[in-house]
Amino acid sequence: MPWTAADPVSGAVALAAALRGAGMPVGPDRVQRFVEALDHLDVRDRTDVYWAGRTTLCAHPEHITPYDAVFAAFFDGRVADMRRTERMPARRSVAVALPSSAPDADQSRDEEQSALVANASSVEVLRRRDVASLSPGERAELDRLLARFAMPGAQRRTRRWQPDRVGAIDRGRTVRALLRSGGELADLRHRSVRHRPRRVVLLVDVSGSMTPYADALLRFAHAAARGRQSTEVFSIGTRLTRLTRELHHRDADTAMAAVAAAVPDWSGGTRLGAQIKAFLDRWGQRGMARGAVVVVMSDGWERDDPQLLGEQMARLQRLAHRVVWANPRRARPGFEPLVGGLVAALPYVDSFVDGHSLEAYEHLADVVAGRR
Repeated sequence: MPWTAADPVSGAVALAAALRGAGMPVGPDRVQRFVEALDHLDVRDRTDVYWAGRTTLCAHPEHITPYDAVFAAFFDGRVADMRRTERMPARRSVAVALPSSAPDADQSRDEEQSALVANASSVEVLRRRDVASLSPGERAELDRLLARFAMPGAQRRTRRWQPDRVGAIDRGRTVRALLRSGGELADLRHRSVRHRPRRVVLLVDVSGSMTPYADALLRFAHAAARGRQSTEVFSIGTRLTRLTRELHHRDADTAMAAVAAAVPDWSGGTRLGAQIKAFLDRWGQRGMARGAVVVVMSDGWERDDPQLLGEQMARLQRLAHRVVWANPRRARPGFEPLVGGLVAALPYVDSFVDGHSLEAYEHLADVVAGRR
């Protein structure tokens, strides 16, 4: 969509999505700063909008060239055509087994196989790379991989039964079937215990120390919450913000834009103990944390007294089925959990895992599902 002064917020979100499509790492925090800058400028002036976007959406000098190209196309209404061209599936040739062209066909197949192996190898390397060290192009590829990510939740047994082809004999249904058939011998009816998805609660740290990882963690949270009523997401920093509704958007970029507008404390301080207490007081104690898998995604830096965090983590452990802590800095060489917040929290954590790469997110998904 071209820029329209009547709805600058939607225009800002669309421009950010186009920039992400060009490989720029435009996170929700930068979109929020862009929207705030537009409040102080004339949104009908192309120059004002250009400099507002350049100063807030570009994080590195190498971003200026793609920004200029996308910005010009955006204002000229050519973004839709560009995106269609980028997303057009590549044409694949079919080798025809003719005697005279057999060597060429074999060479073509070898080249295609080599390309597939190279692409698989690059994805495998990307899976292990630290999110904070990715280039703009690698970050865009990571966003695409996370958009296709799925996190199956753990299942819990209920006290209810359901009809099944195998399992325990359902005496009631079997007797009723005999009565309907006039006492003639009929097949035995069976039943099994019904399972329901276990609730998952994700607490994502968006403080300043987590800035390199916050966008990827929120995209992971979007993949976990998309279409699942049993998943809740909150951001924690200096405030606690519920993001479940914003992350139910099917499109990841739309969800990230909604998150950017909803979170008031991007890149601020960290008050983990106070915010976990706020979660437990308002939602957790009333049932959201009872029997749930609660995942804290944070590096553990705590501005307040760590003792408060320890007390609230102990309280959380008594309510939850399982408490998981994902730390993006855990995989770094020489890491030791010596930060005050981690020292206070880890005695009440069931699983302490990495949170720095796509491979770490896949492992985290297995832990949440109970497979690890």
